[in-house]
Amino acid sequence: MNIQAHHAEGVRAATKELLTLELFTQNDDGRPVYITGSFNNWMCRDERFQMRKLDSGHYQFHFEHDLLPAGSFEYKYLKGGWEAEELDDDGLPPGNRRMEVPRGRVRDLVPQWKKHAGWYNASFYPDIQVLSTRFHVPQLRRRRRVSVLLPWNYQVSDKKYPVLYLQDGQNLFEDSAPFGTWGVDKQLALLAEKGHGDFIVVAIDHGGKERIKEYLPHPTLKWGDALGREYAEFLRNTLKPYIDANFRTLPGREHTGIGGSSMGGLISLYTGILFPETYSKFMIFSPSLWAAPGVIDHTARLLEHGQNRFFLFVGEKEPGIMVEHTDQLSAHLYRHPAFGKSFSMQYLKEKDAGHNEGAWGRAFPQAASWLYAH
Repeated sequence: MNIQAHHAEGVRAATKELLTLELFTQNDDGRPVYITGSFNNWMCRDERFQMRKLDSGHYQFHFEHDLLPAGSFEYKYLKGGWEAEELDDDGLPPGNRRMEVPRGRVRDLVPQWKKHAGWYNASFYPDIQVLSTRFHVPQLRRRRRVSVLLPWNYQVSDKKYPVLYLQDGQNLFEDSAPFGTWGVDKQLALLAEKGHGDFIVVAIDHGGKERIKEYLPHPTLKWGDALGREYAEFLRNTLKPYIDANFRTLPGREHTGIGGSSMGGLISLYTGILFPETYSKFMIFSPSLWAAPGVIDHTARLLEHGQNRFFLFVGEKEPGIMVEHTDQLSAHLYRHPAFGKSFSMQYLKEKDAGHNEGAWGRAFPQAASWLYAH
């Protein structure tokens, strides 16, 4: 090759690699690292976008001209699929990374990775996205983390999906949750493998020290002011319109569910009473009806707007008042004239279950598959 030809080849090589991503990560292991994003429809394990390992904890990828997106794009790092996506310093899935001008060299850091537990098929793991760690709650003049768990095939389909809004988001899918976790992410993978996971879960974090007040329907002597109505209005008037506008949802009440456990179960029931035209599926686990027993008498209101489904759960090792009140709720609903016509219910009482996330996580797949059965 003459000097001129060699120079031309060098120019072509230099212009071919327009963007280089360098990744530095801790807790590295033998699993390969892939980039996924809007440029490849968020495909997992896309061999075209597997990074080259330079050293332990150091990876590199060159976007050559034929793979380089024309404009800005969003992306994330995965060690395979969504079951092993990147996590931030707090062990939470971060928001999507964004590349505004795809040129030059970019260095990214991944502190840790989600770990695959091994008892579910990782291919069906949901795509977890944190909408915001400071999602505005105008009714309470506060901010809150809100996450969505999208079906494993959401990014590569054009389907619209039902939605389930769940309270106490901190305890739903994080292995490091202080009081344990429902393991909703893994349960969704199991359901999806069986053909029952075709719905979106929206996880709303509770308000910390304000949790009880935000989930309380009415003021009490013990807890003082109640903010339950304002929180319910946030779910219905602010969050649901945002979810419907930004994700492929089936927005009608017949496709919309709400649920939670303990105080989260209470506020879910109360929200349905306030807005029966919005929700038709109720996942009510160990509801704290002791805080507002009068709510039971108003449940008839949410049964007057078309078809409804209720799934109730309580553990027989929970405090007696929890079992007694859930039994009262069940009996009240059974006596309603709509039962067996426009309203159906399942009531699960687990003999050895206590008042904890582990019990609610075990009940979740049965409840979800029944509530969202086709």
